[in-house]
Amino acid sequence: MSLKENSHTSSSWFLIVNPNSGVRNFSKAWNRIQQILKHKEIDFSFSLTQHSKHEISLVQESLKRGFRKIISVGGDGTLHHVVNGIMTQRYVKTSEIKLGVIPMGTGNDWIKTYQIPNSIEKSIDVLVEDHTEYQDIGLINHTNNQKEYYINVAGIGYDGYVVNKLNSLKKFGPIAYLLSGLYGLLFYKKTSYQIKINDQLIEEKCLMVLFGLCQYSGGGMQMTQDPDPKDGLLDITIAKNFSFFDLVFNLPKLYNGQIVNHKKVINYKATSLEIQENKEQHSYIEADGELLGKGSLNVSIIPNAIQIIIPATQ
Repeated sequence: MSLKENSHTSSSWFLIVNPNSGVRNFSKAWNRIQQILKHKEIDFSFSLTQHSKHEISLVQESLKRGFRKIISVGGDGTLHHVVNGIMTQRYVKTSEIKLGVIPMGTGNDWIKTYQIPNSIEKSIDVLVEDHTEYQDIGLINHTNNQKEYYINVAGIGYDGYVVNKLNSLKKFGPIAYLLSGLYGLLFYKKTSYQIKINDQLIEEKCLMVLFGLCQYSGGGMQMTQDPDPKDGLLDITIAKNFSFFDLVFNLPKLYNGQIVNHKKVINYKATSLEIQENKEQHSYIEADGELLGKGSLNVSIIPNAIQIIIPATQ
């Protein structure tokens, strides 16, 4: 861990930096980030992650030391773990924490909802402007009462299967999402679920169930209907018994957002969600592109949980 010592005031930034993010030349990108921050006379400290989920403890330690502006430097996975660090710490109310992003990942899906530029220089400009809004955070309670927070989109079924496969394809960059998706189309077997939404019980054989807060996932796909990250509601998408040809024919609609209008897709808004899977099948669960495990789950929402730094035009 590398820390730059300075006066730890609430106006200082603390950067959580993932050297294994999707950027091709990390050292060059990281040096550029530091140069820009110093040129703009921004007071900052930083730490590099050294292992999986290291972000969680690094965030907690920085908050303990008095930092209140946390910057995630990496991709959606880095952001996911930073959020979990914020939501599980006990030093300060989460709503008093400001969270920003300098994107360096493979997908960078969360930033698309807020039109944060996928550029080091321009994303730092957004951080300097320091315009904030509150965002809701989702909470998943899953296998053996494990809890996981998420900031973008989560799901069970096909998308979890795709994320599991994606780990071996990330070396291909952004196209890895498409390759993993095509693999899933060929080999994923649909699962029967009991789904409870707003006290309504649905039994359905599904390709997947998504429960999102924001608009984009899976490398730019749009599978949530009119999401509002600050309305206190989960945007739930149930993709029913799609065939291989259904998915191939409708592939463009996954990226232009029209898939939510398909006759085999049902959309809901709710404050909570429960999913019980068929005991003979165990589906992968993913959140923000991170694999959580397999099994049944329940999801709730924490309104106005964190202040996020986004462009002032939002």
